[in-house]
Amino acid sequence: MCDRERLSATIGDIYATCLDPSRWMEVIGKAARFVGGSAASLYSQDPCSRTGSHSVSYGIEPRYQQLYLDKYAQLDPAANGQIVARVEEPVAMADLMPYDEFVATRFYREWARPQGLVDFVASVLDKTMTSAAVFRVFRHERDGAVDDEMRQRMALVIPHLRRAMLIGNAIELKRAEAATFADALDGLGAGVFLVDADGGLVHANAAGHAILAADDFLRAIGGRLVARDALVNQSLRDILAAADDDDGEIGVNATSLPLTARDGERHVAHVLPLTRGARRSRGIAYAPAAALLVRKAALEIPSAPDVIAKAYHLTPTELRVLMAIVEVGGVPEVAVALGIAETTVKTHLSRVFQKTGATRQADLVKLAAGFANPAGR
Repeated sequence: MCDRERLSATIGDIYATCLDPSRWMEVIGKAARFVGGSAASLYSQDPCSRTGSHSVSYGIEPRYQQLYLDKYAQLDPAANGQIVARVEEPVAMADLMPYDEFVATRFYREWARPQGLVDFVASVLDKTMTSAAVFRVFRHERDGAVDDEMRQRMALVIPHLRRAMLIGNAIELKRAEAATFADALDGLGAGVFLVDADGGLVHANAAGHAILAADDFLRAIGGRLVARDALVNQSLRDILAAADDDDGEIGVNATSLPLTARDGERHVAHVLPLTRGARRSRGIAYAPAAALLVRKAALEIPSAPDVIAKAYHLTPTELRVLMAIVEVGGVPEVAVALGIAETTVKTHLSRVFQKTGATRQADLVKLAAGFANPAGR
């Protein structure tokens, strides 16, 4: 294979690491051989402490990799010189110090020479105030010192290694963000569906998948979210179409749709349009047009009533009366449930009204519902 073909194949393999990071060892091996070295290392270095951490190496025994990290990174005479070099600039030992001084160092005598390594060419791929990513190709004693051809070959591959590393880092960050987002949604008790303007499912959380698995009031047909009730399904289609229309009147307000299971259990779907302008500004054509949050149509009692007590400075008895109003009903029923006189209930209820600003028992029910835990199962 001619040099042009080898370079083209190497560059292709370099960019393949963006989607398959497991190929980095193979790729830096090919890059090292193209440059003219017998070993290579892609690692991160701290310019202050002169400590390093290997990302991946080729042609270096694991024992020597660990020795470098534990001891010889701080003795490496090239460490500071590499970092102050310009990004993508090939730097050899001769650019940093006289070679006879290099061979007199402990780094050469104890780490490089036992491996038969006599020289290297390195380039900084990226650097910040606290770290630098460095690619270094080592020259074996059988091949001699770094020459101009090796520098030129290094200059050909370094820009592609740098771009592949930065692209890979960006992709990995997005993957981590997506995984965190999915984990957060899976922690919610409500079914969450992200759908496009045609009802196509973009994402569903764990509770959402459970709803679809039941194949009842909501189902997935051909990758689209469909309500079993024809009228509700048409309403959903209209809402999604309006959400994708810049001139739609729905705006960013949530709309609620009733859903009834075969056994008569009632659910409600809150449809929240996601603004098209924000999606368009990011150039995301496939982004969801709306989010659907589906829960049982029932009053959710707060999982931690003490939160309400702290918010409104309620005494324990006042909190008991408030929660009894929510769960049991009116004053007579609460009096029976708590085993106290109706006049006592009215006294505490009056204080609850005063502290919360509510004027009716129905207001207290709404207040308690507002403290419901959205992550509850």
